[in-house]
Amino acid sequence: MGLPKRQPGPWLLLLLVLSWLQSSLSLELIPYKPQVAAWDLEGKVTATTFSLEQPRCVFDGHASTVDTIWLVVAFSHASRDFQNPQTLAEIPDSSRLLTHGHYMTLPLSLDQLPCEDSVGVRGSVPLLRVGNDFGCRQQPYCNVPLPGPGPYSVKFLLMDASGSPKAETEWSNPITLHQGKAPSSIDTWPGRRSGCMIVIASILSTLTGLLLLAFLAASTMRFSSLWWPEEVPEQLRIGSFMGKRYMTHHIPPSEAATLPVGCEPVLDPLPSLGL
Repeated sequence: MGLPKRQPGPWLLLLLVLSWLQSSLSLELIPYKPQVAAWDLEGKVTATTFSLEQPRCVFDGHASTVDTIWLVVAFSHASRDFQNPQTLAEIPDSSRLLTHGHYMTLPLSLDQLPCEDSVGVRGSVPLLRVGNDFGCRQQPYCNVPLPGPGPYSVKFLLMDASGSPKAETEWSNPITLHQGKAPSSIDTWPGRRSGCMIVIASILSTLTGLLLLAFLAASTMRFSSLWWPEEVPEQLRIGSFMGKRYMTHHIPPSEAATLPVGCEPVLDPLPSLGL
């Protein structure tokens, strides 16, 4: 017969509460709120990802070279229930999002977040792409594509080498992802199109009609000889004959009129046909 299990005394529960309060009170709150990138970028918010501005210079004076800056991602309604892990083993991975409503990812060191602004340097933009690791290359804390539109809230958490939290930022405003539309739900009725689309469609239709008319006119001029033959010249008509004028004298009349008297040309008599 085994001994009955002893329930933890109230002093032990009080000690646990005091230690949790002490760790919470020692955690420094940095007045910084993460936000989606303010630059005009294509695809900064998609159906599975969103882009955050990097927290540059935010943790300077709070972090050391051995500390790690984590990104906490949670459903907005579950962010209030998130409790900061106290050890590295308690860090929730991406599989906890659908079960507990939150996870941690994108561990960064302080030297990966320099204060220098790199915008415009070789086309680089200081962003953190949440949900961009489709192949889960950064295990076990994968930055997996987000499963739905959300909304989501995020914050940055600074932890030391042992996994104890040192500082944190505020939670971001709710971030809602884009949602795709089913093809059957897209309205294709022309009456609901915008005025610009109607004008563009009208211009394109007019240009198409003009090109068709020009093609028909060019074809008509090209093949008109097959439909309406040209008038036959008068000299080629049936029953008429036109020939060249034949001169019986080898001296043109104009030259014969100018010859002096006695120099008229003498025509040779025709040869006799006598035997």
